[in-house]
Amino acid sequence: MSDTLKSHSIDVRVRYSETDAMGLLHHANYLTFFEMGRTELFRAQGGNYRRMEELKLYFVVASIQVKFKRPARYDDLLTVETSIARESPAKLEHHYEIFRDGQLLCSADSVIACVDENGNVQRIPSDLANITGV
Repeated sequence: MSDTLKSHSIDVRVRYSETDAMGLLHHANYLTFFEMGRTELFRAQGGNYRRMEELKLYFVVASIQVKFKRPARYDDLLTVETSIARESPAKLEHHYEIFRDGQLLCSADSVIACVDENGNVQRIPSDLANITGV
């Protein structure tokens, strides 16, 4: 692996609209938090999704697995830690952990693939590969 930045953290506060009838963060909203973490890691590495889209390339989620341990609630301040677990010329595997006050609430792993506008798998462009460390 290169010396490229491999992990990044962001803080996210749970909004009322993200909770369910029991006042808990709805499980589907964790996926949004993971996407925010991935995007901010890519940005911190110097990546630019807008440039990728100009090249008609996109990162798509190929798989994701989530393990829930404890619930989050409205107004909780959460820390989303995102790291690159594995890289290849056409895909990135991320690992995520979400904490509240240092307590692990959930963890997840995803695979994202680089595809063209027709959904065909493509190599990550060389200038972006240098960013991610591929």
